[in-house]
Amino acid sequence: MGEDVRLRAVVALAQGMAAAHTPRESWRAAAQGAMIALGGSFAALSVWERERGRLRVLVNAGERTPGEEEFPDGEAYPVHQFPEITEFLHERWAGGGEPHAWVETADGDGGGAGGHGAGYCHQRVAALRRRGRGSCVVAPIVLHGRAWGELYVARAAGAPAFERGDADFASVLASVVAAGIAQTERLEEARRLAFTDSLTGLANRRAVDLRLDEAVERHRADGAVVSLVVCDLNGLKHVNDTRGHAVGDRLLERFGSVLSLCGAMLPGALAARLGGDEFCLLSVGPTADEVVRVADEVCVRADELELGDGVACGVASTGDPIGAVRSARRLFRLADAAQYRAKAARAGKPVVAGRAGVGGDDPVVRLADSVRPPGAGERRRFRGR
Repeated sequence: MGEDVRLRAVVALAQGMAAAHTPRESWRAAAQGAMIALGGSFAALSVWERERGRLRVLVNAGERTPGEEEFPDGEAYPVHQFPEITEFLHERWAGGGEPHAWVETADGDGGGAGGHGAGYCHQRVAALRRRGRGSCVVAPIVLHGRAWGELYVARAAGAPAFERGDADFASVLASVVAAGIAQTERLEEARRLAFTDSLTGLANRRAVDLRLDEAVERHRADGAVVSLVVCDLNGLKHVNDTRGHAVGDRLLERFGSVLSLCGAMLPGALAARLGGDEFCLLSVGPTADEVVRVADEVCVRADELELGDGVACGVASTGDPIGAVRSARRLFRLADAAQYRAKAARAGKPVVAGRAGVGGDDPVVRLADSVRPPGAGERRRFRGR
């Protein structure tokens, strides 16, 4: 393969990983790009899970054999089955050398850089034979100065075997893949921080706004039940004023754990801290009654906390008679209005929009849909929504 061709292959690999939006897309781009660059028929990207002593396959690309899934859930191999991993990622590296790719062939003749010599037959050679492949090149991936995993590219039986030059090129490709993985990790961390409350570890307001917009669109498209539980933690200011903000933060963290635990009772629910002492649960799919039962459990468990004074909880669900919900804003206002009434009444149970009226005249719905709800001047949550 000419230098220009290889350079273009490297650029294409880097561009493919840079264009990925998710880790899976990045893994697929890495495997496919390396397979094309090396003229292989199959490629895999695996991560080394040190704590479990195994290589776990992240993606299989190209011509897969029966049992090889593109994104396998449980394909992993104990490291002790692959002694060359220990040799190349530990002993040689620890001795001051650089991790380098090597070649294996189905006849057990390890050619190219780092070859093990004729007759050395281990699990990787056996796998080549079993899957009808003639040779492979294996390149260690180093990330942040540590062995991260490996890039594996194979050719079918009957195709020209990989040579030393291929192993050298595979080492270059592994470096490009490592840079792409690092970029993906940075982006994932940035996304996580952008949508996570730093104190409680729950989702934040930005994440709720995004998910709620999507949920309401789904409701309008196929009638999916969308429910929102808004909670206001009672007594936080008193705790902050009398025992300090560190104790107040502990109360927020503990209630966040309560909300997360209860939210797990609703498949796919999003538990979030909106800011200050305000939290919410967003549910798509479960019935309104199921959501109300979970909200009631939130109230019970919040009362059991040794700090604070329980929680005021309001629920709004498209599964209740609250009128048409055409926007996330309206559902938020309904849940907020229900929570406002729970707060005013010092209710120990959730107040549910649409369930207190007679003949369709529900006070929570009226409050939410009024131009200027009573008490709105004192409540930040009603302003700007």
